[in-house]
Amino acid sequence: MQSNRINIPASIAITLLITSCATVNQPDVQSVNEQPQISKAIAVKKVETKSGLKRKVAIGRFTNETKYGQSFFLDKGQDRIGKQALDILSNKLNETNKFILLERADLDKIQKELEIAQASALKNSADYLIIGSVTEFGRKETGKVGVFSRTKKQLAFAKVHIRLVDVSTGQIIYSEEGAGEAYSEAGTVVGVGAQAGYDSTINDKALDAAITNLSSNIIENLLNKPWKSYVLAKDDGKYIIAGGKTQGIKPGEIFDIIENGKQVKNPQTNVLITLPGKKIAKVQVVSLIGNTLENEAAVCEIISGNFGTDFSNIHVEEVGL
Repeated sequence: MQSNRINIPASIAITLLITSCATVNQPDVQSVNEQPQISKAIAVKKVETKSGLKRKVAIGRFTNETKYGQSFFLDKGQDRIGKQALDILSNKLNETNKFILLERADLDKIQKELEIAQASALKNSADYLIIGSVTEFGRKETGKVGVFSRTKKQLAFAKVHIRLVDVSTGQIIYSEEGAGEAYSEAGTVVGVGAQAGYDSTINDKALDAAITNLSSNIIENLLNKPWKSYVLAKDDGKYIIAGGKTQGIKPGEIFDIIENGKQVKNPQTNVLITLPGKKIAKVQVVSLIGNTLENEAAVCEIISGNFGTDFSNIHVEEVGL
């Protein structure tokens, strides 16, 4: 009887000790909590932009420039991290419904299908080209070992750089870097608890976080650039401009006709600089023609100003930009 009275308090003490040592009961995966705030410029545009004209954007390259994920048994065509980064950025741009995304990474596969169908090659160029690379990517493990408990933390981190290029000039108009991290943590107490194996999902979460921190600024810079088009021809007193329904053009839309500014050479950089142009006319869309991005056009009439039949030195722009 005396032996039983001693064992009961001892078992309670052991239970309390195990409970007090338990710091992590289940595996936990977390990523960067900070989400990029949409800038005031984008918020204003959501209210003010009536036309919703879509810029044509292509992601020309997104590569993994780090040693992580590289192998002697993988060639450049099997850059998994670079392709993953490209897909993440493409998805985030597509979700805004503000852009027409043109395929570039797998363009050779599209061209091959066109050859099988004996169709003409794609000739649709982008207005802006995004070039990016993963410049830092890695992971590390840390842990704490106590008398009765043990914890293990796996941390993945990534850093990406992007450049935004104006296709018409070849100039880099914006560049930035973004970083992100994610971690997984698990622990045991007196042998009881979760065993933390290698967690590969945090690699994906870290890369997604890094690109997310960039995406709002990329979108803002693209939307800050004026939508542009060109006068193609004059027919029966009306003017035909490039672009149609796919790019968000609607009948009744009004556009400015801009005469291109003169080009002068900057002696400091030896580069030609285009001076600001001037508005010479306004046109209004009366109808749309075509049914694909490649052959769509808008039929317009002049509502103010005037311009001749030489369209080589003019372009079309959104009103107010």
